[in-house]
Amino acid sequence: MSSKGNSDSIGRREFIRKSSLAVISVPVIGTKFSGKAKNIDTTRYNTIVPEWRNRQEGMVYRQLGRTGLMVSELVYGTELNNPDNIRPIEIAFERGINYFDTAPSYNKGLAEATLAKVFNTPSKRDKAFIATKVTAFFPARNRLYRDIFDKLSPSRQDEIRKKAGKLRLECGIEKPEYFMVYWPGQQQQMDGAFLSDAMKDEYGDRVERSPELKKAIVSSVEESLKRVGTDYFDVLHCPHAAATSEEIRNPMIIETFSELKKQGKVRFLGFSSHHGMAELLKTAIELDYFDVAMIAYNVINHAFLDHLLLSARENGIGLIAMKAAMAVATPYDPVKVPVPEWRASKLNSIIPDKMKLQVKAFLWVLQNQDISAVNAGMYTEEMVLENLTAVGRKTDLKPA
Repeated sequence: MSSKGNSDSIGRREFIRKSSLAVISVPVIGTKFSGKAKNIDTTRYNTIVPEWRNRQEGMVYRQLGRTGLMVSELVYGTELNNPDNIRPIEIAFERGINYFDTAPSYNKGLAEATLAKVFNTPSKRDKAFIATKVTAFFPARNRLYRDIFDKLSPSRQDEIRKKAGKLRLECGIEKPEYFMVYWPGQQQQMDGAFLSDAMKDEYGDRVERSPELKKAIVSSVEESLKRVGTDYFDVLHCPHAAATSEEIRNPMIIETFSELKKQGKVRFLGFSSHHGMAELLKTAIELDYFDVAMIAYNVINHAFLDHLLLSARENGIGLIAMKAAMAVATPYDPVKVPVPEWRASKLNSIIPDKMKLQVKAFLWVLQNQDISAVNAGMYTEEMVLENLTAVGRKTDLKPA
């Protein structure tokens, strides 16, 4: 929306700033989940007032951790959306979806621009929760380490490569059925992440508090605000696609986020991850400043994560599952992103009902009450209507 600079825009930003700061002083979530949680100290949760937006009959909402945001069970993922086709988003909004996930890297910025066309007035914008990401963070961190690496002797480079390989092996990130390829070239991200981690002990003082990292975060947020045409984001995921716990430990993340929050430009901090989600969740619980985690969680990799979900929830971290459908089917070239047939067979045996495979994938995730919502990438009206059939639905999961 184009309301920046007017009095209404300033008033809304000041309201967001004050209400976001108020949440800082509140312990953690207020929740009425009826899932697996046992013996939770509910006195820690009863001070957060749930925040409702676009509440529609037929949609089911769950609380997103200590944020208090009451989010639709189905999150609209905008990765392949463009401004020439806004009707799918409009239909989703009309049917009660209130959480829209985007990123500057999605469709080269067009995904964010699509949301600008739909939520083009202050009144529309404030009926939706919008989350974006800082895609530029991990490339900036890796580049800073790489600049140092390239100036080292060949023998020292070999030592670092060996250490990176050892870290990668020891953390178990590539265990079968835990690590999955969701898009072409995905493995290359981990190469940079582990090389950086292998250098951190010796060279971290030159990188981890670099002003370049702060600049990357601020620039990303400012540019995303312009593309979406909004004054604030409800959730900022930084990093986007974190691979290792050292990435989310970076001190510039919380420092820069806190400044942006005081300015009223962001409300809650999260991160997203397709790799090493278990270690990242453990670290997020320890750090205690990430409000949201959007993680690859599905019928194939869940055994690596289930034991941590309750702990994350008890500590107020709102959990959004992603890559639920892409674990059993791929929109990419199957030669570049192979998906073994046994994965789909496993899901079909657990949920034998007749429905689209991706709907089964979302339905499987939503049976877990420790998860607040599942992210579904959608870009056609048909996809929206099909995926909505998973909402509010209970099913008996058969033994696999």
